[in-house]
Amino acid sequence: MSVTLPSGLAYKILNGFFENASYVRGVEASDCDKALFESLSEGANAQDYPHLARWYAHIAAVQGLTAKAAAAPSAAAAAEEDDDDVDLFGSDDDEVDEEAERVKAERVAAYNLKKAAKPKTIAKTTVTLDVKPWDDETNMDELTAGVKAITMDGLLWGGSQLVAIGFGIKKLQINCVVEDDKVSMDDLQEAIEGLEDYVQSVDVAAMQKI
Repeated sequence: MSVTLPSGLAYKILNGFFENASYVRGVEASDCDKALFESLSEGANAQDYPHLARWYAHIAAVQGLTAKAAAAPSAAAAAEEDDDDVDLFGSDDDEVDEEAERVKAERVAAYNLKKAAKPKTIAKTTVTLDVKPWDDETNMDELTAGVKAITMDGLLWGGSQLVAIGFGIKKLQINCVVEDDKVSMDDLQEAIEGLEDYVQSVDVAAMQKI
C-alpha cells in the first residue's frame, strides 16, 4: 500500500481511518501496517493527526521500525498552544474545548504505546491427569510413552507415576503445564483417549493456576 495523494490530504484521510481502526487490516499488526508505515514520507504530528500519530507510534514500537520526524503542526494547531492550560477531562462549559481534546488524544496515544510495549502475562495451569488402561495386561510403558509423545503448542509434560487401583491394574498419573489461551483440556483429553489400544479413560485429578 502506498500514499500517492498530496501528503496533507493523505494524512487527513488516514487520520480519519484510524479514528475507528487500530490496524490497516484485522486485529493485529501485519505487513500491511509495515508497508503503510514505510510509505509515509514523514511522521504524523499528534496535534493535526492524533489518530494517525497513535497508530504510527504503536507500529514503530511493535514492529521495531524507526519513526520519522513529524512535520511542524499547522498554523491553526500551533495557535492553540497559546491558549490557557485546561483540565484533561474538560470543563463544565457547553462548548468543546479543542485544546483539552488534543491533550487527551496525545496522552491516550502515549498510554496505548506504553501498553503495547508491556509484555503480556501468559496464564498457565498445572494439571494432573489420571489415565486408566483397559486391564492389567496393558503395557503401561508404551501407554506412558504414547501420552508423552502428544505435542501441542503451549503444552509441557512433567513427571509421572503408576498408581495401583486394584485387581493388579495400575493407572498412569501424569503432570503437565498448559498455557490457558493455547491448550484446551477437552482437546488434550481427546488426544490421549485416541490411544485406543491402551487408554480406557482420562480424568482431570487436579488443576492449579500458576
